[in-house]
Amino acid sequence: MNSHTIEIDERVWRYLQSQAIPFKDTPNSVLHRILFNEGNFDRLSIRDNVKKGIAPRLPDGTPKALAQILEVLYEMNKLGMSRPQATNIVAQRRRTSPQTIIDKYCRQLNKRAYEIDRLLQQKDLTDFKLLLENKFTNHKDVINSFFNTLQFNPSLTPFSQKATK
Repeated sequence: MNSHTIEIDERVWRYLQSQAIPFKDTPNSVLHRILFNEGNFDRLSIRDNVKKGIAPRLPDGTPKALAQILEVLYEMNKLGMSRPQATNIVAQRRRTSPQTIIDKYCRQLNKRAYEIDRLLQQKDLTDFKLLLENKFTNHKDVINSFFNTLQFNPSLTPFSQKATK
């Protein structure tokens, strides 16, 4: 296949970077995924992803921010993904930028990424769960139900990894 060189402005470049899977994507593969629905991520609806076991089951009315945070935790727990990898997967599934997902667990929880990483080190995530319950006070049952379904397997999950500064 022939290739061509094009010029793009900084805004387009930043968008392509936000949609990229680190160490895997090229600008061309990102454009293929965006333009032709080709790529590594399942582009089905969230409801279809839940049926396939790719996303957690959450009741209707769960705030979008809470749902996105729990989806990141689910990816980390189910597949042993790092927080950035899980963030990219959830962003792709929801057809949004990773920065939008990061905003849910950083800005809205009033934490920086390194603080989130420290909370995720705790084996049973007690402090992270408490943080969510304090933020989403009307949805404690959703949070409790979600955390009760997590399988804490230190050999598979990055939750027990040492913090990086």
